[in-house]
Amino acid sequence: MFSKNIIFKNFNLKRNIKDTRKINKILKKELILSANLLNSFTNNYKYSFKKNIIRKYKNYKNINLIGMGGSILGTEAIHDFLKFKIKKKIRFFNNLNNQIKLESNSKSINIIISKSGNTLETVSNLNLILKSQKKNKNIVITENKSSFLTSLAKKLKAEIIEHKNYIGGRYSVLSEVGMLPAQLLGLHDVKFKRFNNLIKNKSFLNSLVNNVSFISKCISEGKKNSVILNYDEGSENLFKWYQQLTAESLGKKNKGVFPIISSMPKDNHSLLQLYLDGPKNSFFTFFGVINEKTNKLDNSNLFGKFSNLKNKSLIQIAQAQRNATQIVFKKKKIPFRSFEVQKKNEESIGELFSFFVLETILLGRVMKVNPFDQPSVELIKTETSKILN
Repeated sequence: MFSKNIIFKNFNLKRNIKDTRKINKILKKELILSANLLNSFTNNYKYSFKKNIIRKYKNYKNINLIGMGGSILGTEAIHDFLKFKIKKKIRFFNNLNNQIKLESNSKSINIIISKSGNTLETVSNLNLILKSQKKNKNIVITENKSSFLTSLAKKLKAEIIEHKNYIGGRYSVLSEVGMLPAQLLGLHDVKFKRFNNLIKNKSFLNSLVNNVSFISKCISEGKKNSVILNYDEGSENLFKWYQQLTAESLGKKNKGVFPIISSMPKDNHSLLQLYLDGPKNSFFTFFGVINEKTNKLDNSNLFGKFSNLKNKSLIQIAQAQRNATQIVFKKKKIPFRSFEVQKKNEESIGELFSFFVLETILLGRVMKVNPFDQPSVELIKTETSKILN
């Protein structure tokens, strides 16, 4: 357990003292080298927007969020994880979609996010939204430089908010990119910012460092698939965020980790056989939420061998399946770690954001790849532009 919010159990592998000392040194160095970026995970961070922006637009009930990748995945993760606390309607435009149909008379805000200001899909989706909803208010979050979106924002008389150039999209969830939408959804931004508490917590730091050491060992043994066994439907977008973070940060120089999201217990009936008896090229993460209220089964229709389901809730059944699967994994010596969220709130997802970001940066350093760039993605953008011209 590295906090009151999350029970974390590390890989059941032998600890390498020499390796953990090395990673500890890298961590201390990284806290200095990446201080500006990591500052966005703390309450010391100064947003590039004033509080009056939130007051000005807080009464809008409909939000359209337009972006790609790291510009939108973090807010999608927050929304789904904390959906029970959110009363507003938000629509995410995160891929090219020919079915964009919006009510022309609804009072909405468009939040358009692109670090470069020139993201093809974002510009295309925004164009169609503006075509159908001409009276929307517009907020553009982009770098402070000349781009298509800065020019369009001026034409639309939109609010322009700076996307700090030292914060990459996939690391931006607790900066303006994720926290402005979160505040407009009625969530408390300060509660997400758990970074300072965590890096003062020896249990958290030990868990983080040992975890990176164990993943590094798995990779060295040819286990390069990171399979998330997710038992919480509301956390699927959290792991889509993790998927981009891991793939884009580490997939370089013929190295990398392939993040795979598996929906459980559904995948017990499709993929589990492969996980248990197939190639031993994966390490696993069990993820679940406990203490959550879910429907109880109807006792009057339970009998015979299913009498053991009486008075059980869906979450109790899922937890039993999760524990059973972990027992089998242990017997088969399949490497795994587990996260159990005690309660869904801003604090718990904020801690998960911090953990996975630090994990990814450290893995990048251990693997000797730059966790902050994505050089090959730019090749696709260049070739697409040539074809469209």
